[in-house]
Amino acid sequence: MTSIVLVHPEIPGNTGAVGRTCVALDMELVLIRPYGFTITDARLKRAGLDYWQHVRLAEFASWEEFLAQRRVRDDQLFLFEDDAPTSFYTPEYPDDAFLVFGSETVGLPQPLRAAHRGREFHLPMRSNHIRSLNLANTVTAAAYQALRGRF
Repeated sequence: MTSIVLVHPEIPGNTGAVGRTCVALDMELVLIRPYGFTITDARLKRAGLDYWQHVRLAEFASWEEFLAQRRVRDDQLFLFEDDAPTSFYTPEYPDDAFLVFGSETVGLPQPLRAAHRGREFHLPMRSNHIRSLNLANTVTAAAYQALRGRF
């Protein structure tokens, strides 16, 4: 199963919207602590609407705990960053892929990125008037790309 991984998410509305996307696409949502909210935050559930109860949610205290418990292979990891060298259109995504996104304000931690060089991807943007896309929008675009041809 393809999973969405949010590392240190800060905005409950984005996480709720990502959870809704996960339900729509039958994906697991993995959250890596710390968060900028509590998992019971009403804003998170409001963004996820009445779908939040259907989210397959896994929570981990750290990135290292996630890697160890899930026994993640490097070829399963797809890290998304605005300045990554490779377009998200390039890879073939395996069925057991982990699509990994960082926090809204700082992205993925540098040590995490350094440990997985060659596994970083970006969503192309035509305009130079913006620096980045909203996290929930980026996750949705990447999720659909990863599942392309599987519907």
